[in-house]
Amino acid sequence: MGLFDKIRGEFIDIIEWTDQSSDTLVHRFERYQNEIKNGAKLTVREGQVAVFINEGQIADVFTPGMYTLTTQNLPILSTLKGWKYGFDSPFKAEVYFVSTRNITDQKWGTRNPVILNDLRFGMLEVRAFGTYVIKIKDAPVFIKEIVGTDGHFTTDKISEQLKSMIVTRFTDAIGEAKLPIENYASNANEISEYVHGVIGPEFEGYGIELTKFLIENVSMPEEIKKEVFELSRLNAIDLKKLAQLKAAKALEKAAENDSGTAGAGMGMGMGFAMANQMGQAFTGQQSGGATPPPIPSSGTTFFVAIEGKQAGPFDLNVLKQMAQKNEITRESLVWKEGMSNWLAAGEVSELNSLFGSVPPPIPK
Repeated sequence: MGLFDKIRGEFIDIIEWTDQSSDTLVHRFERYQNEIKNGAKLTVREGQVAVFINEGQIADVFTPGMYTLTTQNLPILSTLKGWKYGFDSPFKAEVYFVSTRNITDQKWGTRNPVILNDLRFGMLEVRAFGTYVIKIKDAPVFIKEIVGTDGHFTTDKISEQLKSMIVTRFTDAIGEAKLPIENYASNANEISEYVHGVIGPEFEGYGIELTKFLIENVSMPEEIKKEVFELSRLNAIDLKKLAQLKAAKALEKAAENDSGTAGAGMGMGMGFAMANQMGQAFTGQQSGGATPPPIPSSGTTFFVAIEGKQAGPFDLNVLKQMAQKNEITRESLVWKEGMSNWLAAGEVSELNSLFGSVPPPIPK
């Protein structure tokens, strides 16, 4: 540094930082030997705070505004320097500008699959990813705990640590939720809020505020996804109509089979008979006439976990027969609409009577 630069550095009287980046969290104001002129002007813009550090010790903090540096607005530094009647120019101190604006579009994701235990599908692996938003809430704590003496600190220097914290808490959250695997997507907002509430205080320990946390996707293995889709279709469709439709198509193929006139005629006759039956069924439903209504069920129906797979639903009469045949026991897992989780059949009051009528095992 030349003589002109030295003289100019000693008499710098404007301290400011114009941030041109989108990822800088901390910037140290550089000047010759850290010397600041008596009465220097400090400009702190919106979205910034300025932190003065004296010999490694955090001193005064300035929020947005323009200041003329004197002993009145440098009380901590004045105490550290021992200024009783003002200070001589220049004085030495480090000035760190800290960005307090929201740092958006920070991404997180599970680097390795997370293992879950689903009641229907057993142990399976899922992956998840999303975004989060942070900002510096307590600049002195952030400098003390994270930045240290780094003169230019960016988000990429802390992102990996923050991602590790997020993934750890996310894994704990979905493990405790114990939701059916297909419900994680529909409950993404609730899980996001839960993880946000858990991890927020940990971020604040570093002087960081987690202003937003989002789960964008929870993915499952393809084979599990196919089974979930099949189960959802079975629950949504009318199985009786589906069987009728498949029977009609099978008969149409039989009629088209190139096996001679007799075979074609028989196929066509069967097809007409089926069509007539289906027509009578639909006509009876519309007119409320000759076709009797379905036999009423015994009311409540339950799904049963048999050999690790979902079966049912079964009404109480069928469940009683299954209990007599020892196909289900008090330990068998059951579920009905309105229950939050699968329970052992012996824990469901409506099913207690089923097992009272089952004789005990023959003593050996």
